[in-house]
Amino acid sequence: MGRVIDGRKIAAGLKDRLRAFVEENGLDLTVVGVVAGGRDADRVYVRMRERAAAEVGASSRNVFLPPDVSQGELLDVIKGLNEDDGVDGIIVHFPLPPPIDRAAVAHALSPVKDVDGITPFNRGRLFSGDEVLPPATPAAVVYMLNAVGAVFEGREVVVVNHSEVVGKPLAVMLLNRNATVHVCHVYTRDLARWTKEAEVLVTGAGVPDLIKPGMIREGAVVVDVAMNRLADGSLRGDVEFDGVLARASYVTPVPGGVGPVTNAMLLRNLVRCALLRRGEDPLAV
Repeated sequence: MGRVIDGRKIAAGLKDRLRAFVEENGLDLTVVGVVAGGRDADRVYVRMRERAAAEVGASSRNVFLPPDVSQGELLDVIKGLNEDDGVDGIIVHFPLPPPIDRAAVAHALSPVKDVDGITPFNRGRLFSGDEVLPPATPAAVVYMLNAVGAVFEGREVVVVNHSEVVGKPLAVMLLNRNATVHVCHVYTRDLARWTKEAEVLVTGAGVPDLIKPGMIREGAVVVDVAMNRLADGSLRGDVEFDGVLARASYVTPVPGGVGPVTNAMLLRNLVRCALLRRGEDPLAV
């Protein structure tokens, strides 16, 4: 029987450390969310971010834009936030209403206020092994694996996701740690062939119960990034949890796994943004 990786506990420990650092260094932090449209998921995420920010002594506010906002209007908002010395970090909520170009938004954002590591500058740093402002979810996965003592060097790691937000940056972070990384996705033939070989399996396909016990290696560490809302309103990941837990060494639950640590990673990046803008060492936290 495997062990459950308690994301809430891991996140609480990181937030305690961040709060102490903010207090000791007299940091007055503000993060601004840019929200275009009116999706329910955005409202939930805004509330979570505001609570999490308060827990580390930071303030969080939002700029709400209508669903029909133009790309030019959105970029003007970002430009204003870039130039506002009272703003330490900016988070743009994705997906954006069409036809707004995600790449144009990423290019417009100041790299030193890029809390979720989406700018080309910070992506380039990631590829060079300089993980100052990594994307929050991949950073959360790596942080959680470190917390349970997972070994990366030379290990077979399979990532079932090839998105710009999770799979691609996570693969780079794992390669930075000398793992042997295989990236699978919707076009992968015979997914089980790959997942059965994984010593560490990370999945974020967005398909409830995609990963079944027979698809994993005995003793594997399994991290479930997906959060799928079912017809009854409950949340479930990609992993058939009970069966996989009986076979794996560690498994993250949904909810209560990667999500809380992702929010904590955003706050760590917020502190790092503030340190970068002050010319101080961002890796101090």
